[in-house]
Amino acid sequence: MKDSRVKSFIVVGVIYALAIAVGIVSYILLPIESVFLKLLLADVIATVFTFIFSVILKNASVYDPYWSVQPLVIVLCFAIGKELTVMRILILIAVFYWGIRLTANWAYTFHGLNHQDWRYTMLNEKTGKLYPVINFLGIHMFPTLVVYLCCLPAVYAFINDLDVTVFSVLFILVSCGAATLQLVADIQMQSFRNSKVGGFIRKGLWKYSRHPNYLGEILMWWGIALAVICAVPSAWYLALGALVNTLMFLIVSIPMADKRQSRKDGFTEYKKATRMLLPIKK
Repeated sequence: MKDSRVKSFIVVGVIYALAIAVGIVSYILLPIESVFLKLLLADVIATVFTFIFSVILKNASVYDPYWSVQPLVIVLCFAIGKELTVMRILILIAVFYWGIRLTANWAYTFHGLNHQDWRYTMLNEKTGKLYPVINFLGIHMFPTLVVYLCCLPAVYAFINDLDVTVFSVLFILVSCGAATLQLVADIQMQSFRNSKVGGFIRKGLWKYSRHPNYLGEILMWWGIALAVICAVPSAWYLALGALVNTLMFLIVSIPMADKRQSRKDGFTEYKKATRMLLPIKK
C-alpha cells in the first residue's frame, strides 16, 4: 500500500477524517468552560490520534497536512451558527485561501507513504533511541501548539463580536498577500525541481530570498493577529502565536534548511548574495 500514491492518499484521508471527528467529539464532551483550554485539549487529543498512525505506518510525514488542515477545521467549526460579520468573513477568506493552497501544495508534492520528509529521517538518524520522544514532542506536538496559538486570534473573533477597522482590513490583505507569496514561491520551486538543473534556484522570488515561502508563513499569521488586535487593542496577547511561529522559523526551520543546502558547492557565495527572507536585492 505504501508504494501506491492513490492508496496512500486514501489512507491519509481516512486518518484525518477520523482525527477531525475525534477532535470535535473531544471538544464537545470535555467538561471545561474555557473555550481556549477546551480547544487546546481537543487539538492535543487529535494530534495524539494522528501520531499513533504515524508510528503504525512508520512515517512521521503522516502529520504533514495537519499544519494546514488544523486551522481550516478550527475556524469552520467556530463559524458554524455565528453571524457572518465583516471581520469574520475576512478571516474566513484569509485562512481558507492560505489553508486550501498549502494543503494543495502538500498534495502535489506528496509521493506516498513510502516517502518521509528529509528532516524527520535526519532526526531519526541523529537521535537514535530518543527518536520516538522527538517524534511525538518535536515533530507532532510542538507544531500543533504553534498553529493552535496562531489560530487563537481567529477564534477570538468568532466568539466575540468585533467591529472591523481600516487597519484590520489592511492586515487581512497582508495575510492574503502572504498566501499569494507562498503560492508563487512554491510554483517557482516546483518548476525548478522539475527542470532537474540542480544547484540553487536563482529565479523569481528565490533570486533574492532563500526562504520566501517561510516569509509568507510568518506574515500570514502576523496579519491575522494584528487584524484582530487592531479591533481590540487590549487583546495584544493574541500576538503570541505569530511571535512563536516567527521564532520557530528563525531558530529551527531556516537554520535546518540552510545547513542542508550548505552541502552544495557554492553555498557560502549564494548565502552572501541572497537575503534570508525578504525578496529584495542584497
